[in-house]
Amino acid sequence: MTPITTSPAAFPAAPFAAPIVAAHDDPLRPLLAHFDEADALAVRHAWEFAQTLYGQSHLPTGELMATHALGIAAILDSIRADAAARAAGLLFGAADLLAKPEEQLTEGFGPTVAPIALGVRELTRIGEMTRRSDAQSNRARDPREIERQIETLRKMLLAFATDVRVVLVRLASRLQTLRHFAITKLPVPPELARESLEVYAPLANRLGVWQIKWELEDLAFRFTEPEAYKCIARQLDEKRVEREAFIRDTIIELGHMLEAAGITAEVTGRPKHIYSIANKMRSKSVDFENLYDVRGLRVIVDDEKTCYAALSIIHGHWAPLPEVFDDYIARPKANGYSSLHTVVRDRQQRPFEVQVRTRAMHRFAEYGVAAHWRYKETRNGGAGHNRYDERIAWLRQLLAWKAEMTGSVAAAESEARPESALQIAPSAILDECIYVLTPQARVIELPTGATPVDFAYHLHTDLGHRCRGARVDNAMVPLNTPLRNGQTVEVIVAKAGASGFGPSRDWLNPQLGFLKSPRARAKVRQWFNSLELAETSAAGRALVEKTLQREGKTSVNLDDLAQRLGFARTEELFVAVAKDEFSLRNIETVVSGARGPLEALEAETLARKPRPATINQGSSGVLVVGVDALLTQLAKCCKPAPPDAIVGFVTRGKGVSIHRADCSNFSTMRQRHPERVIDTAWGMHPEAVYPVDVKIVAIDRQGLLRDISEVFSREKINVVGVNTESRRGFAHMRFTAEVQDADKLALAISQIAHVAGVTEARRG
Repeated sequence: MTPITTSPAAFPAAPFAAPIVAAHDDPLRPLLAHFDEADALAVRHAWEFAQTLYGQSHLPTGELMATHALGIAAILDSIRADAAARAAGLLFGAADLLAKPEEQLTEGFGPTVAPIALGVRELTRIGEMTRRSDAQSNRARDPREIERQIETLRKMLLAFATDVRVVLVRLASRLQTLRHFAITKLPVPPELARESLEVYAPLANRLGVWQIKWELEDLAFRFTEPEAYKCIARQLDEKRVEREAFIRDTIIELGHMLEAAGITAEVTGRPKHIYSIANKMRSKSVDFENLYDVRGLRVIVDDEKTCYAALSIIHGHWAPLPEVFDDYIARPKANGYSSLHTVVRDRQQRPFEVQVRTRAMHRFAEYGVAAHWRYKETRNGGAGHNRYDERIAWLRQLLAWKAEMTGSVAAAESEARPESALQIAPSAILDECIYVLTPQARVIELPTGATPVDFAYHLHTDLGHRCRGARVDNAMVPLNTPLRNGQTVEVIVAKAGASGFGPSRDWLNPQLGFLKSPRARAKVRQWFNSLELAETSAAGRALVEKTLQREGKTSVNLDDLAQRLGFARTEELFVAVAKDEFSLRNIETVVSGARGPLEALEAETLARKPRPATINQGSSGVLVVGVDALLTQLAKCCKPAPPDAIVGFVTRGKGVSIHRADCSNFSTMRQRHPERVIDTAWGMHPEAVYPVDVKIVAIDRQGLLRDISEVFSREKINVVGVNTESRRGFAHMRFTAEVQDADKLALAISQIAHVAGVTEARRG
């Protein structure tokens, strides 16, 4: 028989109902039905402790703390969270009411529950700070900056998730707060509603906690845009009975059709909630009547072939809309998502969407890197993969495992699993970032191990140069103190121009640990390089002025003199003189008006101002237009080879450097010194070979280097250098090959791209 099922969420009850609590004196009984005696006792112990501690205390929202705790427990029950999570949820506010929260909670509830309750307190504190900052900030901000801050705050919240249950309890707490406002009809702080929609709902989405996600979105939407919410809700209510009956009947009808065709499938109803409908109406610029997927079904089958068989039956029974058909099996999305999406009309011409996929596709869509949030919330379609994504995938898989577990587990199965699987630290994935706050509650992302000096340079270069001290959580700390997640950092700065202004050379000493960020380290080096350059320039100016004084030419304009000598700016002349790269005799010759001894100088000037004259073929096989017998060399940054489009750049003392026309380094140099660009072309050197780099990224495996080397050998390309490194399961390889023709190398690169496991192959 074909299993025909309906999703429990397909026909939800009133969406914003208060937590279901029994009328008798034991409100926990319906929430402990799936637990064994030990787990039930642990949750009851937490509730008894919380009742005594909370008493009649209220939250700032006006809700009783005890009522809020029971609401959290009810929401956690709906997602089948374990006993430790529910106990921590009941203790959500205990840390703020205890004298020694860490010690007392650990002593009373053990090392599992206490860290969860303390983590929830930390997330709550961060939320309060950011909302307070949002409420106090009256200045308009760039929407892109706002979005970056929101995304960084989401990451910061996950950074505290050394235990996934911390985030689950915090999500349940926020949902209960919104339910309280919905029931009491009290005015909702706009910052709280906006944060729920922009931060907490996407977090629930990313973790796959769909029932919390859609209710957070609908409630927040109800508070932020009440008129739009009421309009859509009214249209849904008018058609609720019809829609529910339609979905129920269509599930049965489709199930019987698939069964008659011998197809085993699971057919479920897929509801659309109010906020999602509003988003679709806005993004598609359509009205409610023209939405195709307010009614939706999902068909899950065993294999890919059966997907198309089921689709054929669906299209044969109902009229499809070709313009909205998507085959993501034949053409998966960039993130790997696969499924069939079609929209059909029934006999009454009512449109509804049907998704068809295999069980493997469904698991990948739910828990893999193609999770729903990636292509819903990112602009690039979710392409790419990083450690942050690995954390999300890990958390989602953990939740999926927990959802599959029943309330009691056999002893043998318990022994087969880790004793505390939900406490597997995400640090096992080697977290690379921490998230700290400014005094104004702006979230800053820094590399792990960053210090207050890194923090200062991240905010502004001048702030980093002037950094002289730091307060972390209102306590003075040394500048080389590693920062931790959630800390508030304030930088103490020196006045501009004060004695000792500028960074310390000690900051560049890695053993002292002042700087972790490469960006901050580069800014400190730049400071000292600029300082050294200024000193060198001053020394060169003194030598030039002394020479002019000796020649009796103190009235000479230095800018004009520099240009006559072939320098774009006077500072370049001064530096060249100070470094003994430019003879003072040239200055003496120019100001005295003599002509004879200037041949070398004129050659350099002509190189900077090329004129169409002769064509010379240099030793590198490159024709330089405009200059006789000029040295040429191939640039190491882009390593050009025929028939690449090339261009020349006149260097000081090293002739003409030949770059590919699309070289980023050349683009920068051309902007700074356009007068030093010179026309070049490839010459006729049939025996010449050119070194070219090839960069390859591939999934690391045995025999990978051999397979790639065989391609070079088959194409008769000589490899003179190989550098390979393995990182996170991927091999990063750089080959240096000698070629006469870059087109031949391009053919080899295209073949390498088809080697098993290769994800990227290109010129270096």
